[in-house]
Formats: sequence, C-alpha cells, structure tokens
Amino acid sequence: MYRRRDDPRGRMVADITNDLRRYSVDAQHIGHAFAGLHGLNPTDLHALIAVMDAELLGDPITPGRLGEQLNLSSGSVTALIDRLERAGHIRRDRDTADRRKVFLHYADRGAALAMSFFGPLGRRTDEVMARFTDDELAVVQRFMTTMVASMREHRDAMRAARAEPSRRPVD
Repeated sequence: MYRRRDDPRGRMVADITNDLRRYSVDAQHIGHAFAGLHGLNPTDLHALIAVMDAELLGDPITPGRLGEQLNLSSGSVTALIDRLERAGHIRRDRDTADRRKVFLHYADRGAALAMSFFGPLGRRTDEVMARFTDDELAVVQRFMTTMVASMREHRDAMRAARAEPSRRPVD
C-alpha cells in the first residue's frame, strides 16, 4: 500500500491512496480546529457529524443509534447529548407519532457556528467540483461511496476483533 509501484495503474493507485490519506489528515486538522474553538472534544465532534449526516439523509438520529455509531454506553450518550445541548449545538425533539422516541437535530446556534467556520471550505469545495463534468463527478461519487463503505466495514471488523463490548441501544 505504501510502496511505489512500477506500472502506471499501480502508480495511480498509490497516488490516490496517498491523496486519500492526506485528505483525511487535513480534514481531521480542520475538524479539530473547529472543536478547539468551541470547546468540543473528539467524541463531541463525531457526534455532531453523525447528527448532521442523519439530517442530510432525512433520517434524524436517535440517541440509541448515536451510541451505536460512536460505540458509547447509554450513560455516556446521555452525558454527551446533555453537554452538546447545553452548548447550543443540538436539540432534542420528540417524535410526533411516538412521544417516547427522541430525535437529535442540529440547533440553530450550532448550525450557525458550523456554517461560519466551514463556509469558506464549502465554497472551495464547490469551486473544485465545478471543474468536473457530471459524468466525472458520478465516477468520483461511486468511488467515494464504495471507499466509505469499505472503511466502515474495516472499522466494524476492528471493533469486533478487539471485542469491544456492544452498547445497548437507547431510544
């Protein structure tokens, strides 16, 4: 994975792999800068990303699902949600059909902080994507979707190999 290959495809694969690694590291630095500015720890940041991702998919996350994604106990999830809610980053809303169920959403204040910080990066991202055709972006999207799925499968396999205790879902 980390050695240079001699054939053109091998060199391209190595270059893509290295670019993915560098992108990941740079994205972590940017995320940590945001977290540092707003008194968030890494778990807080991962929770905010999970809440945002769920909302973008139109499927708001529950505390139980958040705990499963972050591999946290129900008590830890409650403390995490309480902390993020007090800081104005998220809010809890009851399901209208089942009042026992709680959904987590980005709060207006938290969304404004994120937009202020990440807005310039979003504009840069838009500028880069504008340089590609729809067909090229479709290939990139397929590649990234597959890579994300592969990374998550590897993460889950590592968790299983380390025998991390399963956390009981809380909803």
